[in-house]
Amino acid sequence: MSTPPNALKGLTVLERGWLSSNNVLLHGEPGEGATLVDSGHCADSAQTVELVRHALGGEALRRLVNTHLHSDHCGGNAALQRAFGMPVHIPPGQWDAALRWDEDALSYRPTRQRCERFTPDGQLAPGDTLCCGGRTWQVLAAPGHDPDSVILFDAANGVLISADALWENGFGIVFPEFDGVDAFNDVAAVLDRIARLPVQWVLPGHGAPFNDVATALARARSRLAGFRADPARHDRHAAKVLLKFHLLEEQAQPLPALCAWFAATPLMQGMWQRLARPQGSIEAWCEALVTELSGSGVLAVRDGTVHNT
Repeated sequence: MSTPPNALKGLTVLERGWLSSNNVLLHGEPGEGATLVDSGHCADSAQTVELVRHALGGEALRRLVNTHLHSDHCGGNAALQRAFGMPVHIPPGQWDAALRWDEDALSYRPTRQRCERFTPDGQLAPGDTLCCGGRTWQVLAAPGHDPDSVILFDAANGVLISADALWENGFGIVFPEFDGVDAFNDVAAVLDRIARLPVQWVLPGHGAPFNDVATALARARSRLAGFRADPARHDRHAAKVLLKFHLLEEQAQPLPALCAWFAATPLMQGMWQRLARPQGSIEAWCEALVTELSGSGVLAVRDGTVHNT
C-alpha cells in the first residue's frame, strides 16, 4: 500500500484482526494529547494497552471514543481507563444502557459475548465535530450494522474511519435485522452517504486501510443485494461469523460444550427458529456449521475439540 503525502500523517492505525477491532490513534498537536478510536476486545486488553502506550511514544492520551458498543470495539475501554485515566465518549443511543450496564440492551447477553464493564464520561453524537492534531472529524450516523453506530470523516484530507459500516470486502452483520427491523435499508443509505463524500482513504474497523473506495462500495452493495434477495443467507452468514467469533474468544472448545453454548445463545436460537429449525435440533445445526467451517479451513476439529485457526 502506498501512502499519499499527508493524508494519513498524524494517524496510527493498529490493525488488530477480527476478535479485536482496529484501534485508530489520532495524534494531537504538541501539548494537546491524542484521541483513540475504539479499544478492541477485553481478551486482548493487555495487548491493547501496550500497543497504545508504544504508539503514544510519551504523548498523553486525551480521550477514547467508541464508534459503537459491540464487544470487539469497546472491550478494552476499562483497561485503558485504568492505564491512562482518560474519559470515554460513546454514541448517545446506548448512553443509559451503558450507565446501567444493561447487558441485554448492549447485546452482550443475546450474543453471549464478553465485555468488561466500563463507565462512559461523555457522548459522541452525529452532527458533532471532533478536533485533534489540526484535523476536524465530522461525526456521522451510520445505522445498519448497529443502529447507534457512528463513523468519522476528515473532509480536508478525505479520510474516513468507517468502523463496520464499510470494509474493503463488505460490512458487518446487520444485527437489527434479527429484531425484525428492516435495517438493510439503513445499510444502503449509509453506503450511499459514503459514496457522496470525497473519501480518499478508508480506515475500517477490521482489515487494512484502503483507498480503492469505489471498488469496496461495489462489493458492499453486491453483498447487500444478495442479503436482500435472500434474507436467510444473512442469517446463515451471521451464525457462522458469530460461531467463529466465539472460537476467537475461546481458541478451543470441546464440540459438545461449543454446541451447548450455541444452543443457549438467544441470538442463535432466534436464527434457528427463523430458518425453520435446520437439522432438526439447534445442536445438530451447530455441528453442521462447524463441519462447514472446518471444511473451508476457518476452524479445525481434532479429537473432538474445535480449534480456532
